[in-house]
Formats: sequence, C-alpha cells, structure tokens
Amino acid sequence: MKKLKYEIAELLDLVPSIMSNLLNPDAIFTNNEMSLSDIEIYGFDYDYTLVFYSKHLHTLIYNAARDLLINEHRYPAEIRKYDYDPNFAIRGLHYDVHRALLMKIDAFHYIQLGTVYRGFSVVPDEEVIAMYDGSHVPLEQMSDFYGKDSIRDVHIKGIMYRAIEADIEKYVCYAEQTRAVLRKLADHGKKIFLITNSPSSFVDKGMKFLVGKDWRDLFDVVIVQADKPNFFNDKRRPFRKVNERGVLLWDKIHKLQKGQIYKQGNLYEFLKLTGWRGSKVLYFGDHIYSDLADLTLKHGWRTGAIIPELRSEIKIMNTEQYIQTMTWLQTLTGLLEHMQIYQDPDSQMILQEWKKERKEMREMTRNFFNSQFGSLFRTDQNPTYFLRRLSRFADIYMASLSCLLNYDLNYTFYPRRTPLQHELPTWSDQLCSGAFRIPLLQEMAQIK
Repeated sequence: MKKLKYEIAELLDLVPSIMSNLLNPDAIFTNNEMSLSDIEIYGFDYDYTLVFYSKHLHTLIYNAARDLLINEHRYPAEIRKYDYDPNFAIRGLHYDVHRALLMKIDAFHYIQLGTVYRGFSVVPDEEVIAMYDGSHVPLEQMSDFYGKDSIRDVHIKGIMYRAIEADIEKYVCYAEQTRAVLRKLADHGKKIFLITNSPSSFVDKGMKFLVGKDWRDLFDVVIVQADKPNFFNDKRRPFRKVNERGVLLWDKIHKLQKGQIYKQGNLYEFLKLTGWRGSKVLYFGDHIYSDLADLTLKHGWRTGAIIPELRSEIKIMNTEQYIQTMTWLQTLTGLLEHMQIYQDPDSQMILQEWKKERKEMREMTRNFFNSQFGSLFRTDQNPTYFLRRLSRFADIYMASLSCLLNYDLNYTFYPRRTPLQHELPTWSDQLCSGAFRIPLLQEMAQIK
C-alpha cells in the first residue's frame, strides 16, 4: 500500500505542470469551427454585450421590483427588510414559481441536490425528492416553472432606464474597449448593426458615454425596442423610424439607412431590406435564449455569447488549490470505480471512507465558486442546463467583446476535440497501467 500512496503522490506531482498551462481568461472559446475571414457583418445586443453595468444596477432592480410587489401586488410591507445579496445566487438557475424554490439543474434535467433553496434556506434532499418524485424534472414541468413577475415590469415600465439615464456614471462601467472593437471592425470594412430591446434615448445616452457622440457613424443599422425573441419569429410588425427628438414616424420603411434609428420590426423584414443572410453574419448577445437560439436554429447566423462570469471562473480554475482539489477528486473517482468490485469488509470500509471524502471534496469544489450553487457551468458531475444551451446555441463564447481585440480578423477558431465517453480510456485503465497501478486486494487492506 505504500506503493499506492507513492503513485498517488506522483499523480499529484503533475500539478506544477498543469499550473504552467493555465487558461487565458481573455481568450475566446469555441463550440463550432468558425473563421472570422468568412464574417462580413457583425451584429450586437446592447445590454451586457456592448455595455456592462456596475454592481449598483442589481440592487436598483431588486429594490424597484420589491416596491412593485408591495405597491401593486399587495405583498406585505415587511418584505422591505430583505436587502439584495449579490453573493447569493448565480446565473442559469431555475425557479419553480409554484413551489417558490430556486434550484440548479444539470444538462439531463436532474436537480443538483443541496442547491435547492426556499428563500435563503436550503431544502433537505429528502424533501426535494418527495416533492418531485425523485430529482428529475421533465421538460414540460420546467417550462411551467416561470411566472410573470415584477422584474419584467422594472424594464417595461421604464424604471430601470430612467434611473440609469439620470446617473449614468454610477451604473455604467466605462470601457474604452467597446469603441476599440467597433473601430477595428469598421476599419476592416465590416458591416455593423445593433438590435436591442432597450429604448432609443437610453441606448443613445449610453453609447455617447461609452463610444462618443459620433457612435452612430460606426453602425450601418440600429434597431431599438426590438422585443427579442419575438423579433426573430414575428413576421407582422413593421419597422418605424425614430427621429432626432425621439418621435416615432409612421412612414413605410423601404431601406434601413446608416445613421438612423429604427424601432420594432422583425428579422424577416430585416433580411429582406439588408440581404444579410446566413453564415456571413455573426451576432453577439448575452442571453442564450432571447439573443441566440432562434438565430442558430432558424436563420443560420453564426453566434457569439458574452458570459461575464467566465473570466472570474477561469481565474479560480487557475489557482493551485483548485487544481490540487480537482486532481485528487478525479483520482478518488477512479479509485472508487475500480475498487467497487471488491466486497470483503476491509475493502468496503475503505470504499465508504473514499465516498465520504469525495462528497466533502465536491462541496469544497462548489465553494470555490459560490457556496450555495457552485459553478455556472457544472454541477457535481455533469454540465449545467445553462452550459448545454450555451454549447448548442453559441458558436463561440467569451467574457467580453474586448476579447476580440486579441485576434486577427482572419483567425479561425477550432474547437478542441472532446472525447466521447466510449473514446476515453477509463480511469481504472489508467490506474492499472504505467506509473499508477492499482495494487492487489491484499495490498489494499494495508492502506490503514
């Protein structure tokens, strides 16, 4: 058994070599091979794509929604005592509005036990299993999770827009990279357009702050209040021109002109007026469903997802503590897989100890990212539902548009070949060969 410990130590000695090949937080990652040399037209969402917001915005939205619940939906005034906690939740969670439960679900529609919350209190696993008759949530049941809540009204009623316009320096994070990205594309002769759900005055003020008064000169087409994702599917709504005073004109639109702002419309009319079709168009957005899904599935555009959390998660993954933890966690999993065939009492005792340690290390891994829900991209053992949609609907993804500045516009993104499960040698195969061989059963008994 000393040999086993020695060989495990050898495996952990690989950590320094892993540390020398760390991930770049400013890289662009690809799900589908794509060459920028094929892209002639670049499109963008506005919020959380061209512009990022400070931590004050989420507090503003939370407080405004809370006031709407009290003032318009007769919620008890006592809920005002609950303040926004920026460290509690992560993106990509599911909310069962009927049971008032917030939870994390994996790519196979299974709830990650230990991540189901009622308010700020975790729901015991036994209670979750009883409520859902297991931990699997069927697709039709997930589709019924969400209700019409006050967060939407904060946007629709203009509460958020007015607050940001009134104090733009407080809420908008200034970044020179936005202008640099747009200028780079324009200097290389690329067509540039904007399709956003935000209103005209809000976008105009934000872009003047970020890019300058001449921001419209960089865009060939600007569309506001598009009502995505309906914009991509509804063929009936016409475009309307917005004049310099913000007044909506009712003249029929025969051409989308540079320097002008248009409202509403639909993608089918957009394609007819511009001729911008197929894989020569690359559109960036932060919302996987509203911004990207229909463009990929129905219209053949290439898509880029902006995932701000990616940068911080990669920095965590690059730490020595995380790498050591994951290396040992994978080792434990391989040991359990191989040794489960032994049923004698000594082996079973060791297996139980390893299972306990593995569970503790999974919880430790979760805490690296978020103590309640863990990583945006993974559950304990599977990709999250969020990552499944990201992989399906985004050709490339990155932390921010500034990552484009690191690449030539003829660069080709090649996805790493991800081995399928039947293409990988099993952990037990790796452990039984070479420098890391699983010992015989009699050696196992000496591990203590």
